[in-house]
Amino acid sequence: MEPDLFTAAAEERQEKEPSSSPLAVRMRPRTLDEVVGQQHLLKPGSPLRRLVGEASGPAGPSSVILWGPPGTGKTTLAYVVSKATNARFVELSAITAGVKEVRSVIDGARRASGGYGKETVLFLDEIHRFSKAQQDSLLPAVENRWVTLIAATTENPYFSVISPLLSRSLLLTLEPLTDDDIKALVQRALTDERGLKGAVTLPEETESHLLRIAGGDARRALTALEAAAGAALDKGETEIGLTTLEETVDRAAVKYDRDGDQHYDVASALIKSIRGSDVDAALHYLARMIEAGEDPRFIARRLMISASEDIGLADPNALPIAVAAAQAVAMIGFPEAALTLSHATIALALAPKSNAATTAIGAALEDVRKGLAGPVPAHLRDSHYKGATKLGHGQGYVYPHDLPEGIAAQQYAPDALKDREYYEPTRHGAEARYADAVEWTRKNLGRKRS
Repeated sequence: MEPDLFTAAAEERQEKEPSSSPLAVRMRPRTLDEVVGQQHLLKPGSPLRRLVGEASGPAGPSSVILWGPPGTGKTTLAYVVSKATNARFVELSAITAGVKEVRSVIDGARRASGGYGKETVLFLDEIHRFSKAQQDSLLPAVENRWVTLIAATTENPYFSVISPLLSRSLLLTLEPLTDDDIKALVQRALTDERGLKGAVTLPEETESHLLRIAGGDARRALTALEAAAGAALDKGETEIGLTTLEETVDRAAVKYDRDGDQHYDVASALIKSIRGSDVDAALHYLARMIEAGEDPRFIARRLMISASEDIGLADPNALPIAVAAAQAVAMIGFPEAALTLSHATIALALAPKSNAATTAIGAALEDVRKGLAGPVPAHLRDSHYKGATKLGHGQGYVYPHDLPEGIAAQQYAPDALKDREYYEPTRHGAEARYADAVEWTRKNLGRKRS
């Protein structure tokens, strides 16, 4: 819908009194060249470049759907288009708009196009909140290019946007901003005339904490920066100290360097706490890693290793739980991934423990590295090719399924290792039944204790 008198007055006030707008609003890029991150979407000839009129020719601009996490620049990109395009720009939010508002915009677009040749760009935020019927109302306008649609969503459009609308639009995926991207925005906000104008400085320690709490969200970073800057200036300080930022955002700085000693020390403490069955300590170290912004996939990988290294067959469900957690974490990410990692950590910490699988493969590898291997016994060798029988391959092999108990007392290991025993099961948890099975099978195989 076109801006009304009050909207126009509010925009005029923001231009005259920039401080009346939040820092995140004031620091919005004015051109695509000022956009930080998302460079894969801003190459020459890209759909966004065409939307701001940087291309000519018979091919018009395409409708686009911007998909990405909060704070990655969806609204910012639409704002840049609104300032740079020569087209009529209309903004709607799916939270407050309905079919009536959509039809009003479309009718206005048709009048503008037919009356004075003006194209219309419609920015629709939170499109996933529109029902199927509401999204259907957009189809004729998009298909006939009465409007060029820019739709933004944080949810997977393959599930939240109807297929006909997807097929008529280009799907552009926004990537989470990196710490370097957020750092560049923060540094610009500190010195820019539209921002804090150099009124405060940000020490490296404070900046590191700000980047951690931002979590790749530019809006969150600039909101926290503005609040901390205000608190520092109220104290008569020109430097935003770490304590000031902690007090402002009510979030303590976690001493944790993702590329340094703490990364490995805390990860080690997590695994050793799980190994020691201290579920509370394990959850503490997990929380420290989460709060410090550790990659959830790294945590999940450590849990999968722990499931085999320290639990093994004492709880055969441990590894499936850890693998399922890793798969879930890769799909959902933070913050919800914290629940999945907690689930897996608790299960592993409380599971019965056994390192028998670890020591078994370690002992077997040690013998192989020492050269204790030897030829495969002739009766176990492949006998399916022509000439194998003449070589004696497969001769004398007893097929276990032909025997009543399903086990054949024949030699399987090479001669040098025929009495070696690598797997020494514990009696912990479910491994007790494996211990019974190992004892029974070794006896029936006619094995002698080494």
